[in-house]
Amino acid sequence: MSRTGKKPVAIPAGVTASIDGGIIEVKGPKGTLSMPKADDVTYTLEDGLLTVRPANETKRARAFWGMQRTLIQNLVTGVTDGFTKTLEMTGVGYRANAQGKKLKLQLGYSHDIDIDVPEGIDIKTPDQTTIEISGSDRQKVGQIAAEIRRWRKPEPYKGKGIRYRGEFIFRKEGKKK
Repeated sequence: MSRTGKKPVAIPAGVTASIDGGIIEVKGPKGTLSMPKADDVTYTLEDGLLTVRPANETKRARAFWGMQRTLIQNLVTGVTDGFTKTLEMTGVGYRANAQGKKLKLQLGYSHDIDIDVPEGIDIKTPDQTTIEISGSDRQKVGQIAAEIRRWRKPEPYKGKGIRYRGEFIFRKEGKKK
């Protein structure tokens, strides 16, 4: 039995959820998000609570049960509060600058890196070494953060690179003589 799947998803005031055909749609102050329904899971919406149950006792249904509940919770959280990831840059000359729908990165290459910001994502640079990515879709926020980080992953000797805020980088000792 899934402990996560047993809990119903509370739909707060100001948010509406609907189950139409094969799509679950959630509307709130920060926009509208939707996701397709899984065949092995049943969804019921009543009294401001959305419950998820496995449709049968197959292994696939039990595996999807908790995940589908979490995905619906992410939709509700996205349209109410939104999601934010913060990246920190460490290294000499590493800089970031948000210019409208583009993010310009200087990461020690011979050229600047221009990254197009997808629709629904907001990128801010409070200072030259911090990037704040926010949006209502958790998958898109995480994906753009991973793509930015991929340009310079943190290295274990000096710790230079782009890391998530709070991420621990295991440091190695250098070569000894």
